[in-house]
Amino acid sequence: VSECPSRFASARFRDEPSSILRANRRLDRLPGIVPLESRLMSDPTVVSPAPTKVQDETRSVVKAAGLIGVATFSSRILGFIRDMVLARLFGATPAADAFFVAYRVPNLLRELFAEGSMSSAFIPVFTEYQTLKSKRDAWELASAVFTTLLTIVTGITILGIVAASGIVWLLAPGFHDDPAKLGMTTLLTQIMFPYLLFISLAALAMGILNSMRAFAAPAFSPVFFNIFIIGCALFLSPTMPEPILGVAIGVVAGGAAQFAMQLPGLSLRGMLFGFRFEPGHPGVRRIGSLMVPSLLGLSVTQINITVSTILASFFAGGPTYLFYGMRLIQFPLGIFGVALATAILPTLSAQAARGALDELRTTLGFGLRMILFIILPAMLGLILLRQPIVHLFFEHGTFTAHDTAETALAVLCYSVGLWAF
Repeated sequence: VSECPSRFASARFRDEPSSILRANRRLDRLPGIVPLESRLMSDPTVVSPAPTKVQDETRSVVKAAGLIGVATFSSRILGFIRDMVLARLFGATPAADAFFVAYRVPNLLRELFAEGSMSSAFIPVFTEYQTLKSKRDAWELASAVFTTLLTIVTGITILGIVAASGIVWLLAPGFHDDPAKLGMTTLLTQIMFPYLLFISLAALAMGILNSMRAFAAPAFSPVFFNIFIIGCALFLSPTMPEPILGVAIGVVAGGAAQFAMQLPGLSLRGMLFGFRFEPGHPGVRRIGSLMVPSLLGLSVTQINITVSTILASFFAGGPTYLFYGMRLIQFPLGIFGVALATAILPTLSAQAARGALDELRTTLGFGLRMILFIILPAMLGLILLRQPIVHLFFEHGTFTAHDTAETALAVLCYSVGLWAF
């Protein structure tokens, strides 16, 4: 019967159900004989409903994005309080210009390598190890990346401290005619360079926890960064010969706290990394290769900001105006854009690792629609209300009405490109 065309066989057995049952009863008594029904009619294949799975993952992304959004909102509010404190204490004075140019150096490297290309390259590879390999393999990858990153960034930090004067000379040519301002910027750069080390390790810890769908600790860790800066500005700065040095110390302490806060979450999930110097590890090599295209994309933004910093150094208060203008742009970008991107990347990575391209397209399309739905109104609001917003947040103490007008102009220029960020 098995050699007959399936159409005729199925028709015959539909017409003779009683003969099938009798034959089965006879064959059941013989050893090693399979009943006719089981030979000819396999059990129906149960197909899991893909749309339901996609909907579940979409709801998971929305829930995670909501949690990250709440945490980011808390951090941004504290960030605004921090900026209001700094604006009130230092305004757009030469000390403020020196601080923001010095902070630009480690922060540029952080955005380019640590929280930028490294995070976006690490999460897909680590998620693949989690999905397709054992937990031990995933831990070994995390430990190898940690040790390699620690070695490289420590070397960069030492070189940055030694070469700080040359870096500042290139980054702030407008300070060349003011030796005191140039010297203060160099000193602040040397103090704040270790921030790069702590924030790079914090970005790695964040990538591991996000890959494991643990979003709370990484999302709330920047809150501690802002708390330390506010505390140092209010309580340490008055005791320093140059008050702005207290803020620089707060930056380094805040970066260390941001990393330390995530260690309990790693330990709880058995992913507290150890020392395994394996730069030749296959996963480490893959992460390195994936960083290259990400670096090319991120470098466009960082080159723009660096050029803007160089040009702004020729104008009194220029670096300060650009910093506060970008801070307002980062508020909706961080709450909605970065929150959704952080929440959606582990889901996209898991779908890519499974080869579920249809699910990946659905999730990506959902993310893009949600981003545009939120960011476009935010962009319009910042363009129309830039002056009163800057006045409300920053025009206190030594921050004057002229400083408000100049910062509002920077907000206008940045807002035009908010949707692309």
